[in-house]
Amino acid sequence: MFTQFQGAFSDNALKWLVIFLIFDMGLSSEEQDSKVALAGILFAMPFLLFSIWSGWLSDRYSKRLVMIGVKLAEIGIMLFAAWGLWANSLLLQMSAICLMGLHSAFFAPAKYGILPEILPASRLSWGNGILEMLTFVAIIAGTVTGGFLAGGLKENQVWSGILLAALAVAGLLTSIGSPKVAAADPQKKFTLFFPIEIWQQMSKMRRDRDLWRANWGNAAFFYIAALVQMNLALFAHTEFGLKETEQSFLQASLCLGIGAGSAFTGHFSHGRIAYGFIPIGAALMTAASLVMGIEGNSQGLFTAALAVLGIGSGMFIVPVAAVLQHRPDATEKGAVQGLAGWWSWVGIVAASLTLDALRKRMGLSYSHVFWFAGILSLIAGLYVFKSRPGAIRQLFTGES
Repeated sequence: MFTQFQGAFSDNALKWLVIFLIFDMGLSSEEQDSKVALAGILFAMPFLLFSIWSGWLSDRYSKRLVMIGVKLAEIGIMLFAAWGLWANSLLLQMSAICLMGLHSAFFAPAKYGILPEILPASRLSWGNGILEMLTFVAIIAGTVTGGFLAGGLKENQVWSGILLAALAVAGLLTSIGSPKVAAADPQKKFTLFFPIEIWQQMSKMRRDRDLWRANWGNAAFFYIAALVQMNLALFAHTEFGLKETEQSFLQASLCLGIGAGSAFTGHFSHGRIAYGFIPIGAALMTAASLVMGIEGNSQGLFTAALAVLGIGSGMFIVPVAAVLQHRPDATEKGAVQGLAGWWSWVGIVAASLTLDALRKRMGLSYSHVFWFAGILSLIAGLYVFKSRPGAIRQLFTGES
């Protein structure tokens, strides 16, 4: 849990440090939006290219060994980032973001796939509640830290890279202490042309209705989440005039909401996959997004809506993640996580492109982008409600 927390924290601290440094370049709104979108795409690109191979790696070898290997690589990547920050080179900084995306692409199937190997099925929803809580807390905490580093160190940004390298060393040490697990499928064959593997895994996944829908629900969630988070930083900077360090209370509100929603869902799932939390979470996400998009909103109301958005997000993603971990065969868990990760990052890249299109081509304000995200959440919630009409009732009756 600590290893995955540190990885998610450092990913986002570096990415948002660079984004906040872009804010200080005095660029036009259009140039600023484009560079922020580019940072998101560069981080996501390795997931699109390597997630399928990383899923194979996590099934072929012990997931613990994979985690240790990527933590070793992270130390070198963060030292490279320190060089880019010292040289004040946006090219090197963007390259470091891309390399951390590569690191995380190989880390994700191992960290998610190891959970069902060390927990009984009855504790999987609980474990996912804690895992998702820590992951999203790390994402928000990393975002906040990126802002503080950008605003606090100014001309000494090399120390930001050195600090992140030190955290990578801590992550390496905790990965060594993680539970020892055997390789799930030591004879698993490697497919060089990964689109073939995608097609084969999709064909297998389609035979399991719940697994198939969970994959698309996961991709939709990360599409909406990425759209909201990128828009949030731009909205706070432009509409509220908040500097990097002044955005922390907004991120903290979202962080606390996600943590509360994830922990609540994991605890009250009572050893089962509680599908009923998904439409409830989607409804909260919709309501919160609509409030956030009100023109002339006060910071107090906006912050409260962010917390509600976080609660709904936690309730939405915990059951979806549990399905992706529980339903596949033991020898396919890494591959399924790799495929789900690939689709989620397709969603994140699409979110970057969508934000750019909504702003430039459609002329939507940052406020209206929140409404767009809210409508998408509503559609997702209605689909789950219609496809599993008894899910909410089962939350209160205890049925499986």
